[in-house]
Amino acid sequence: MKKLHAIRYVGLVAILVATLTLTIQVAQGQSTQIQGVINGRSGATMTVQSVGSPNTVVLLTDSTSVGEVEGVFKARTKQMPMTALIPGLPVQIKGTLNDQNQLVADTIKFKGSDLKAAMDAQAGLQPTEQKVAANAAQIQQSQQEIAAQQAALQQQQAQLTEEQQKVAANKAAIAAANKRFGELGEYNILGEATVLFGNGKITVEPQYKEQLLKLAQQAKGITAYILQVQGYASAVGSAALNQRLSSERAEAVTAVLVQQGQIPLTNMLAPGAMGTSSQVDSDKTSEGQAENRRVVVRILQNKGVSGTY
Repeated sequence: MKKLHAIRYVGLVAILVATLTLTIQVAQGQSTQIQGVINGRSGATMTVQSVGSPNTVVLLTDSTSVGEVEGVFKARTKQMPMTALIPGLPVQIKGTLNDQNQLVADTIKFKGSDLKAAMDAQAGLQPTEQKVAANAAQIQQSQQEIAAQQAALQQQQAQLTEEQQKVAANKAAIAAANKRFGELGEYNILGEATVLFGNGKITVEPQYKEQLLKLAQQAKGITAYILQVQGYASAVGSAALNQRLSSERAEAVTAVLVQQGQIPLTNMLAPGAMGTSSQVDSDKTSEGQAENRRVVVRILQNKGVSGTY
């Protein structure tokens, strides 16, 4: 009789262990959705801060779909590269948890206006305040011109209030993320290259391609590296022209690093258009203008990875 009870006990334990193992596996593989603000990139992973929750580590893979939602009802999605996933960008992520408690991203979506705000914040601009001011002016004009359409005006006011509340909720997280990244406070600079351009030119000259390929090779030997590419222009010409030139120069350098240097998109930040900010020499001389027409590429590594906090 005792032997029979022992056999039954062992069988019950085996069933409980099998059930527990299955539960853990289901929990690890279950579909998960989060919404928050990107506050860090490190190699093929990034961290996302949700309001009232700790950071979530998100793993990017070759099958991760990145899209910008379009249309009034956000019904369409425009495919975007992973370089668009920059610190300060609010995102919606769907995926599954792996055994390291990382969220393996299946889809990542964001709004185009949020991407522009994050990129402008990285460049030291303040588009959010300008957008709010523009909306307020438009609402005031509508009140004066369409006095009979009070219902429509109230709807616009409600939409503006909702946007202001969203900005207020994310302002602290976005500002903190971009300030840390802009000042490189959490990153070590492990390599740097500067590419110069002719007046009005956006083509990378052959002598600089060799420097970029050497920098790319150096980066591949660094754990969890990220490449930051920032384009600049001299102050000659209009501000709009210089902003466009700085953007196209940064994109040209990024193309060399990705296509010829074989740098994965998961290890690239979106090219930064810095315009005429951070001039390194006076634009009053041709020599100074030449120094300011540049793209700076930096190899970054999170201090948490290198253990240098």
